[in-house]
Amino acid sequence: MADLPHYWGEAVQHLSRRDKVLAKIIAAYPEVKLRLKKDAFTTLARAIAGQQISVKAADTIWGRLVTAADGHTAKIRPQKIIATPVKKLRACGLSERKAEYIRDLAAHFAEKKISAAKLSRLADHEVKAELVALRGIGPWTADMYLMFNLWRPDVLPLGDVGLIRAVELNYFKGKKMPLKKIRAAAEPWSPFSTVATWYLWRSLDPIPVEY
Repeated sequence: MADLPHYWGEAVQHLSRRDKVLAKIIAAYPEVKLRLKKDAFTTLARAIAGQQISVKAADTIWGRLVTAADGHTAKIRPQKIIATPVKKLRACGLSERKAEYIRDLAAHFAEKKISAAKLSRLADHEVKAELVALRGIGPWTADMYLMFNLWRPDVLPLGDVGLIRAVELNYFKGKKMPLKKIRAAAEPWSPFSTVATWYLWRSLDPIPVEY
């Protein structure tokens, strides 16, 4: 299908063959797939809005933000955010810092200081280096961009609390584990860690997350 990563089928076969736990999760969610987000600004702004809060809360805030910025779709143009006062953005449920970060991100896109085309040509580690240099964007947000916008196949967002919790529940009977144990459990997933992460998220919440 055109709206799926070209590697999805191969990844499902690879993960199902190498990891019995994932094989069961994948079988439980045959219709759930990762959907491409083509707009770079929307992906990053939505990821900033969703930092350290639940998926449901993030969706609610994003919906309010779209309305506040006079948007009519899930895509918001940077110029609309720049024209929206911080006070109005905060009324959507954003913290003052997140509101400032999203406005700063909008300015970078509007002034062409950041280029989606350039990012698409870079290696994963180079994309992360470019993005974390921006205010409000850390490794987790950069990983979401790699996954949801660039569709990179081998992203392992170890800073994601949902992924960590899913690994602990599915591989360690819910026990808290050090990061090295989580990383070791994830070794069989490469080169399709993105897909493994996606299905492990589904084991916690069957509703697909979007950024």
